[in-house]
Amino acid sequence: MLHTIRWIAMHLGRPTARMILYPITLYFLLFAPAARRASRDYLQRVRVQRVHWWHVARHIHHFSATILDRVFLLTGKYACLDIRTHNLERLQQQLDARTGCILLGSHIGSFEVLRALGVCQQRLAVKILMQEAHNETITRILHTLNPDISETVIQSGDVDVLLQVHEYLQQGYLIGMLGDRVIDSRKTVRCRVLGSEATLPAGPILAAAALKVPVMLFFGIYQGGNRYDIFFEEFADRVTVDRKQREPDLQAWLQNYADRLSYQARIHPYNWFNFYDFWESYS
Repeated sequence: MLHTIRWIAMHLGRPTARMILYPITLYFLLFAPAARRASRDYLQRVRVQRVHWWHVARHIHHFSATILDRVFLLTGKYACLDIRTHNLERLQQQLDARTGCILLGSHIGSFEVLRALGVCQQRLAVKILMQEAHNETITRILHTLNPDISETVIQSGDVDVLLQVHEYLQQGYLIGMLGDRVIDSRKTVRCRVLGSEATLPAGPILAAAALKVPVMLFFGIYQGGNRYDIFFEEFADRVTVDRKQREPDLQAWLQNYADRLSYQARIHPYNWFNFYDFWESYS
């Protein structure tokens, strides 16, 4: 299906490719009960009104649209997309200072627009810390569209990953990473997200504390149609975690991050792209 969508997008254009999103949405609405249940559970937390099947369908459609748009982002076809940046000047100050900076993102909106800005538009010196094995199929297919994208990846599973990140930061790079999905269950903290406890990884905060660099938040919000709004938010000039009170400090920093996730989710409810039991609320 991914190969088919990619071919249609490249040869027939975005309007035609977007027509396929409707049967894809219907397919997952009917035959992906785990994703459907996770969507409904999330929407019940973020919405005041009762959740109906068409709300779940819209949620799935939003996610499908951002996957499709990766094709255009990675091939540099920006003319069909309306991408607007907010607070980019503050991020540019970090680049000009050549001190390096961590860009902490999430599965709210599209993280791919960050790499598009950095690699395809060459507006940002950015490297992405990620574990490609978790999305191996789609990553492999999309990387064939733009082989330069693979050069931006720092594999989080590498033994010398912190050393690699440190070296790029010293060169003034921005290091993008996601902070809302647990990979290593040994390094986690429980925080309140949308009013209920959820598990967040401690790794990004521990890395920021060890590397002693500023942290900014990043949200690539899909607004429907062809529009994306990219928001950069100041998070911390320096993350400090005292050895004597490591757990309280981690809890405080991660709760600040969780509060920003909750804020963005409430404003942009259909941009939440964690289609699994995020709150571990059902078996």
